[in-house]
Amino acid sequence: LQAYHSSFNEFEARQAGNISILPIKTRFRGPAPIADSDQADIIDETLDLFRANSLFRNFEIKGPADRILIILILFVSDCLFKIGNARTVPTALEASKMLNTLAVDNFPIPGDANFPLNAHYSPPGSRMDAEYLRTYLTQVRQELAARLVERLYADGTNKPNKWWMAFQKRRFMNRSLAT
Repeated sequence: LQAYHSSFNEFEARQAGNISILPIKTRFRGPAPIADSDQADIIDETLDLFRANSLFRNFEIKGPADRILIILILFVSDCLFKIGNARTVPTALEASKMLNTLAVDNFPIPGDANFPLNAHYSPPGSRMDAEYLRTYLTQVRQELAARLVERLYADGTNKPNKWWMAFQKRRFMNRSLAT
């Protein structure tokens, strides 16, 4: 059985280091190219593949879009862990605030000493590229957190979906972005 790879690996896109800078549908400001609203973007793909891929310990990287997919899957995992470890079950609004804070918190990027997957990523070529990658990832993380909350609380009960929360302790590739 093999993990699911990104369908954007063949997509021609700018790269920072060896990570694709893919277009996204977003309501947050940032440097990300804007995607066609009728098409699925990397965030939709991350949410669709998260549960299946989080069952795998090994993941063969087949292209630059797989690298962004890995970072985003690990971020979803951290988000679920944060919601699951809250003292009380957060409402959709509380979860949204909590995850948006997590999305904009300072986080390591490839090339930083505390980035957990440095062996699989090349650092950005310049300080300008590094800053661009950091702002791009911040914007993508904000959009991903917002869409994750929409999926977790889609049933209207103001409690997170138990079928999603079952994955809070699962670690994709036995890794976490949290330091």
